[in-house]
Amino acid sequence: MSTIGLGLLFAAIALMYASVGHGGASGYLAVMALLGYSQDVMRPSALLMNLFVSGISFLQFARARHFRWNLFWPFAVASVPMAWIGARITIDPLLYKRILAVCLLIAAARLFGLFGKADDRRATLAILPAMGIGAVLGLASGIIGIGGGILLSPLLLLFRWADARETAAVSALFIFVNSLAGLVSAMGNGERVTPDVLAWVAAAVAGGLLGGYLGARRIPELRLRQALAVVLALASVKLMLP
Repeated sequence: MSTIGLGLLFAAIALMYASVGHGGASGYLAVMALLGYSQDVMRPSALLMNLFVSGISFLQFARARHFRWNLFWPFAVASVPMAWIGARITIDPLLYKRILAVCLLIAAARLFGLFGKADDRRATLAILPAMGIGAVLGLASGIIGIGGGILLSPLLLLFRWADARETAAVSALFIFVNSLAGLVSAMGNGERVTPDVLAWVAAAVAGGLLGGYLGARRIPELRLRQALAVVLALASVKLMLP
C-alpha cells in the first residue's frame, strides 16, 4: 500500500477512534499487522500516533466539560509506571498476535456500543481497586503498544463509574499518559519507528481533530464506527489464524 493510501487509512481510523475518546492504536496495529510490519516497528509507531490523537481528543472533551479528575487519577497513578515496564517486555511474536487479536475484539465491541448503554445511575469509585485495575491495564498497554483506553472504557461504563462522554474524556487522557510512558520506554529499549511515521502522524492528527470535535460536541458517526468495528473484528480473526 502507498504512503498516501496508508495515511488516509490512518486518518480515517483516528477520526473514528477520537470521536469516542480513543487514540486509535488498536486500529493502527491491526493495519500494520495485516501489512506485515514487525513488532518492534508496530509498537512505537502506533504509540506515537496514539499520543497525538488521544491528546487532541482529550482537549476536545475537556473543553466541553466532560473530564473528571477524581475519576482519572486513581487509574493513572499506577498505570503509568506499569506501562513503562510493559514496553520493556518483548514477547513471542505469535503470542503477541493472539493478545492483540483479543484487544481488537474488545475495541470492536466498544465501537459497536456493547458497553455504551445509557444509565443515569452512578456508582462510587473505590481508590485501591481502581489503582489495581490501572496497574494491570498499564502493563498490558505497554506490552501490546496501546494506551489502554479500549480496556478501561468498558469497565467505566459497565460498573457505572461514568457516562459515555465522561468515559471518553477520562480514557483519552489515560491513553495519552500511558502512550507517552510506553513510547519513551520502547524507544529507550532500541525499538524504532518507520521513516514514514511523520506522514502517518500528520494524517492521524487531521483525523483526530475532526473526530474529537464530532465526539465531544456533535452526534457520533455511528455508521463509521460500526464499519471500523467490522474491520477490527476481521483483523482479529486473521491474527487468530495460524
